[in-house]
Amino acid sequence: MSNYNSDGTSDNDWEDRGELIWNEFDWERYLRDQDEAVLRYLAHYDKLPAGPERLDEAAKQMGWSQEDWNGEGQNDSEELTDAQMALLDGSDESEPYTLHKNPVFIATRSLYLSLTRTWEQLAGSNAGIPADFALGHLAGLHRGETQAILAIQSLDFGDYAMAISLLKRALRELNDSMARLASPTAENHRAIAGYRGEAMARLFDLREIWLRVMSECREELELPSDDEDDD
Repeated sequence: MSNYNSDGTSDNDWEDRGELIWNEFDWERYLRDQDEAVLRYLAHYDKLPAGPERLDEAAKQMGWSQEDWNGEGQNDSEELTDAQMALLDGSDESEPYTLHKNPVFIATRSLYLSLTRTWEQLAGSNAGIPADFALGHLAGLHRGETQAILAIQSLDFGDYAMAISLLKRALRELNDSMARLASPTAENHRAIAGYRGEAMARLFDLREIWLRVMSECREELELPSDDEDDD
């Protein structure tokens, strides 16, 4: 396994990353490590009381800086940013930066994992949840997560306008999920009502994360371009 050239960027072609030669085992180990980061974030999050400081405290316990957490760490500069290098904290320097190390990806993936895993267990039990409700809620969660991950990928590539558009789509799916949990069917079903409390807290936190990222993206888009600076 050759060393990764740390002067590469997250949005460069693979051939520009130096001589990164990994086999399937190397990538499987790498992905397992990133899966553990998702679970580690969720463990921190679950131990914290619900409230406005929960997200920032969980990020702090993960060792993320404010810049990492607010989505400021990804751009199209010629080198990895300090934020991206910080995400390699404690890892082998030969490891590349990928989407899986993005703090927004980790937090989003963690909260959706919690939502879907709990719902799958509940819907698969003898709780008597209507099939159309069970499938509709699960499908909505998957659609929201898909749009959010595509948005985070756009953020990593420095396409802030696309990231905003995709996060708007993710927010629409998230709002639909919240509306479904506030429907009469949910209110009148004991098992769904029990799930709803924790689920709504996680959905609100996902919305908060995405709104922060969208705000940062808009700030980036308002910065003068190189062409404007030349003028």
